[in-house]
Amino acid sequence: MAALRIELVRSMSGHPSDHRATLRGLGLTRVGRVRILEDTPAIRGMVKKVGYALEVEETQEKFEKFGRRARAKSQREAKGSVGSPPRASSPSDVS
Repeated sequence: MAALRIELVRSMSGHPSDHRATLRGLGLTRVGRVRILEDTPAIRGMVKKVGYALEVEETQEKFEKFGRRARAKSQREAKGSVGSPPRASSPSDVS
């Protein structure tokens, strides 16, 4: 599947708040930041909306999830624990 290499080349300051939110949704928070994203109609629509601030090219690189949730999941998997950590028992559970 094709992917898009997207780089933020213009600052978000001075632009409408909905455009800033779109850039954050793409994972672009700083000038020069590059993301490899799946080529979907939703991503294409976001790119079209804020295309004046981006450099976009199609690539064959693999899409990697990013963000806090993806990072936390990969760290949990690296440690070997695959679910949520066990919950501490509350005083009402103790007989």
